Amino acid sequence: MSTSPLPGTHRPTRLLTQNREMRQIGAWNWSIPAWAGRLPDGRTYNTCPSAGVCAQACYARHGTYTWPVVRAKHQANLAFVLDDLAGWESAMITELGAAKFRGAWIRIHDSGDFFSDSYLQAWLRICLALPGTNFYAYTKEVERFRRLVEPNPPPNFLWVFSYGGTQDTALDPAVDRVADVFPDERAVKAAGWASQEANDLLAVLGPRLVGVPANRIPSLLKRLAGRRFSEWQAEVADERAVRRGNRHLRLVADHATRTDLPDAA
Repeated sequence: MSTSPLPGTHRPTRLLTQNREMRQIGAWNWSIPAWAGRLPDGRTYNTCPSAGVCAQACYARHGTYTWPVVRAKHQANLAFVLDDLAGWESAMITELGAAKFRGAWIRIHDSGDFFSDSYLQAWLRICLALPGTNFYAYTKEVERFRRLVEPNPPPNFLWVFSYGGTQDTALDPAVDRVADVFPDERAVKAAGWASQEANDLLAVLGPRLVGVPANRIPSLLKRLAGRRFSEWQAEVADERAVRRGNRHLRLVADHATRTDLPDAA
């Protein structure tokens, strides 16, 4: 059932945008805020629940994405989804019914991800309702896609799983289409992966192993430290495993010490 916007929010009149890069390839963007934050009405959100190291080097948390007008637009998009999913779905289908979207490509999320089952299912219905329009996405929601998309995907929806998330170990680069962020174009070529730098549609239309050169943001490159996202995420996972192992050993040692103490007189 449709609901009215909460105080301090408004319904966006235009849902899709197109920057110069997208215009060159005949594509449009749908955007929501990246990762975690707070809406103007005080609600908190996490649009990237499976984000890992990517959250520390996310291009969508820097630059133009932080401009007040851009942030407000993305937050209004998210509030529409959260407040009235059915109304948002209907509005998206109506907007995409325009002639200019026939044969075009829609990138679902240049920031954010499929943060819930119901939201992903709404997008699948949108794809099915518009067979003349093409949709694509990067996602770290591996388990959700395994359940809801892979068994019967819409023929006009393509996706690529991206490394740098908490579900990296569920990916199989021998089978899955996968994207990894590399320090630069040279590193992509050295690894034998295919870069999507020339055209973002190569992420879903080109070779299965997709290399994404990192944005040239100095602070993010410093954090990347010459690694790929997959390597960085694996390092973090290994460090956490070591800490868990150390905690377990301390618990075992503490228990042994207590049981070795002589009984109180």
